[in-house]
Amino acid sequence: MPRLFVALEVPRNAALSLSLLRGGLPGARWIDVENFHITLRFIGDIDGRTADEVVDALDRIERPEFQLALAGMGSFGSKKPHSIFAGVSPAPEMFALQGEIERLCQRLGLPADPRKFTPHVTIARLRNARTEDVARYLSGRGDFHTATFTASRFVLMSSKESVGGGPYLTEEIFPLYETRPAGEAAEMEAHRF
Repeated sequence: MPRLFVALEVPRNAALSLSLLRGGLPGARWIDVENFHITLRFIGDIDGRTADEVVDALDRIERPEFQLALAGMGSFGSKKPHSIFAGVSPAPEMFALQGEIERLCQRLGLPADPRKFTPHVTIARLRNARTEDVARYLSGRGDFHTATFTASRFVLMSSKESVGGGPYLTEEIFPLYETRPAGEAAEMEAHRF
């Protein structure tokens, strides 16, 4: 069974902006543009029955779409950096969605994710990168940001066992419902009768 995880997709324009950050860091293995994503919950290797239960549970989630932007850069692994990432602007709706997914996974008997949810898009995995090279790379790109985009769905993705970074395959798509501006929603409600 492939490794599964739940994610938000990164739209093409934001992915192209991220791709411009590639290069200039010795020891970096850059993630392919089509594999950029924001992980909401890593599930891991599970059997087919459990995978079906996860899909059924995720399919019952009813949450509104929301706005996001990528902003800032950072690295994981302070003493020995192991990856470079772009940050994600905090959106309460994203945290609520992630929390619901986490609760559903635990109800299905999956172990709690031991890491605190830190929304990000990994753009490179590092091998033997020097801390000072990473600091220099990040200092020149700290003001990175993308235009705001709409997260209109979340997906269940799989990855083949590899060193990390893809290739990833979208297994299931779960739409978020469209929100309308308050005035437009009230006007539509008035015309229903």
